[in-house]
Amino acid sequence: MNHTELLKLAIKASIDAGVKILEIYENEDFGIQSKDDESPLTVADIASNNAIMEYLKTTNIPIISEENKEIAYVDRRDWNECWIVDPLDGTKEFIKKNGEFTVNIALCKLGKPTLGIIYVPVTREIYYAEVSKNVAYKSILDQNHNITKALFSEEDRIVPSLLDKDIIRVVGSRSHMNKNTLDYIDSVKSNFDSVDIVSKGSSLKFCLVAEGKADVYPRFAPTMEWDTAAGQAICNAVGLNVISQETNEELDYNKESLLNPFFLVRK
Repeated sequence: MNHTELLKLAIKASIDAGVKILEIYENEDFGIQSKDDESPLTVADIASNNAIMEYLKTTNIPIISEENKEIAYVDRRDWNECWIVDPLDGTKEFIKKNGEFTVNIALCKLGKPTLGIIYVPVTREIYYAEVSKNVAYKSILDQNHNITKALFSEEDRIVPSLLDKDIIRVVGSRSHMNKNTLDYIDSVKSNFDSVDIVSKGSSLKFCLVAEGKADVYPRFAPTMEWDTAAGQAICNAVGLNVISQETNEELDYNKESLLNPFFLVRK
């Protein structure tokens, strides 16, 4: 498969997973458990992961997923390419039933995202990008989660906004706003007349910056590679940078530790 075919397959996988999630979302029993790191796990995480694996395993490309068994670095380090998957990003938002959760699928090559898909099941919005083509899109599916028009339509193309010197819109986590983030917000106030805080859950924070609804996304709290790979692909495709606060370079993937450093999304 070429990259466009892989992207289309991953789009189908994300939509199918989103439908599975919503079937559970409409019920009251989420089967909530706690993982070793005390983060929540629901039956929807598992159902979504199972659906995605059925699609991606046909590509014969190795997979890193939050809900798969962890693969030792000695077995991963020679991978040139891999899928990185978060079958339900924003499990806390899912449990709160605020709709701000997503399905994230990315393809990475030599440590860099090349394809990214973020599906928002509740709103039926799907963001997708092929980084080498320098374009990203947002399409809206019908009530039955069907794609009703051609993908890659110019009218669905998204672009970041031009920075306004009067106001800067800083997107923050719905569940993880902390002192470091608040300190960053204070540090930029002197350069602008006002600062607008845009709160959002899950990987939707990347999407807000990519489509011009926010200007910068500081993330000064822990994330894992599956939390960011798809969002970084979408941001990189529209000319945004996802910069490590340790190296001042773009975030890398399939590292020995799958924990990300703090980062900043900006032009």
